Amino acid sequence: MSRHTLSVLVENKPGVLTRVAGLFARRAFNIHSLAVGPTEHDDISRVTVVVDVEDHPLEQVTKQLNKLVNVIKIVELESVASVQRELLLVKVRADAGTRTAVLEVVQLFRAKIVDVHPEAVVVEATGTSDKLEALLTALEPYGIREIVQSGAVAIGRGPRSITDRALERVARTA
Repeated sequence: MSRHTLSVLVENKPGVLTRVAGLFARRAFNIHSLAVGPTEHDDISRVTVVVDVEDHPLEQVTKQLNKLVNVIKIVELESVASVQRELLLVKVRADAGTRTAVLEVVQLFRAKIVDVHPEAVVVEATGTSDKLEALLTALEPYGIREIVQSGAVAIGRGPRSITDRALERVARTA
């Protein structure tokens, strides 16, 4: 099995996310991460789905996704042809004796402290899943108290926009 990142443009309507996620569930595919948000067009949202599947079943799923009424466009984003990032917030034990060492690790990973308490700090980091995993490994000896991590978001490299191409297609069929 390999990990695939799909960027799915959908109409911004209630229930669309449920139908998209349900299609993966019915096929028994594990969704590694899921991120949904607005695009530059108010009536379109972008769903970024990272799944662990083999190539041929993925093709079947994309065909099924294309059949959903509110799906406008699906693009698989290859890691070399796209920029992919995740957001991590991690609460780390940092008392007077360890705070300096924790701050050095945070600086090394180009992360930042977003909250300070006498016994802990909250660190914010963005990057690839590998970078965030390495940061967590480096912070682990100090005592990780809590973690929250977003799903991946991804965008293709270069000047082309999948949203504009999708809108052109929708305008032609309307």
